Amino acid sequence: MQIAKLIPQSIINSSVAHTGADAYYKTLTTHKHLVCMLYGVLTRCNSFNLLCKNLQFLHNRLTSIGIEEIPARSTLADANVNRTPEVFEMIYNELYHHYCSLLGNESYSLISDMDGTKKVEMIDSSTLSLFHELFRGSGRNTLSGVKKGGLKIHAKLPLGGVCPNLVHITEASASDKVFLGQLPVAAHTIYVFDKGYGSYKKWEEIDSQQAYWVTRLNKNAKYKIVSKTVYDYITYADGGLISDEVIELKTKLKARLIVYKDPESGKVLSFITNLFDYNALTITQLYKYRWSIEVFFKRLKQNFQTDYFFSDSINGIQTQIWIVLIANLLMSVIHHLTKQKESFTTTVAMAACNMSSYTSLIAIINQERPSKKPKIRIVQLNLFPKNRGVLF
Repeated sequence: MQIAKLIPQSIINSSVAHTGADAYYKTLTTHKHLVCMLYGVLTRCNSFNLLCKNLQFLHNRLTSIGIEEIPARSTLADANVNRTPEVFEMIYNELYHHYCSLLGNESYSLISDMDGTKKVEMIDSSTLSLFHELFRGSGRNTLSGVKKGGLKIHAKLPLGGVCPNLVHITEASASDKVFLGQLPVAAHTIYVFDKGYGSYKKWEEIDSQQAYWVTRLNKNAKYKIVSKTVYDYITYADGGLISDEVIELKTKLKARLIVYKDPESGKVLSFITNLFDYNALTITQLYKYRWSIEVFFKRLKQNFQTDYFFSDSINGIQTQIWIVLIANLLMSVIHHLTKQKESFTTTVAMAACNMSSYTSLIAIINQERPSKKPKIRIVQLNLFPKNRGVLF
């Protein structure tokens, strides 16, 4: 399987040695486990039985990556239950650092004030529903008392990036503030997140470490106005800046409050930040580009198997999520190496349909299309030769 060749064996070996993931396994190594699950999430098998049956088509085709025998169904099921998902988390993080130069992160071309001296990180989360309540689901209980479980993927994505540089998996009921509280802060970095991450304590920590944040202000927030600039109604009648204020929160932290009217929806939005030197419209642009992280979550759900989980255990579900993230990273690398000649969805579909092929996927995508249509000779089966009679 060509995609698995993009994973350096040294990364797998170091991750296994650090976590001890192969301590109790003789035949199904972490490498083999990863390859089998990659096949499942890329081809979007909708049952564990189908995955195990389809793996038989890869027989004798995995010797080039050191796999000579397809694992038994029970062996793969036990590995999903018992093997720690931390090893796949470490593999993902190591792969990200290995390929980060190819992933097209940190693009500032769309924001005029950005000169590259400050990094921009987008923060958001997405929820996946589960049939079993292994993880506590979000929302209220139903009248019948039956409630599905769910997990939440928290991610931090560089501006212009396609793969997150930090991922945290929790139960769906976990507050976004928990993830923000555990976030390591780097100096000269702008963190952009929605108002669900409102934590004055974390905002103070970010500000104290020479970092910055841009978010929405809750309607019930209390503050004191220090100074205020109000724009003329004519300038924002069809959309634009309404006011630009310096405020003091109840924690005595000074911040900048920008009130903006969206020209498309007509809604009045309030943005709060500790960036005082940037143009007010730049702040609104930064928050607008926060939606790029939604494209990442949509890409995961549309192109890889996240509707069905091959295991109903906590370890198995987390393992599949990390392998989905690994698959997205590897396909993003292929998408870059092919210079995005095809859409990401088409690239993933081509890979899924030709998992057992020896033909290079990158070469096929990079292949120039013929300028002229080839001449195809039409051959008809001559059932009734002219020199012979026919009797009905």
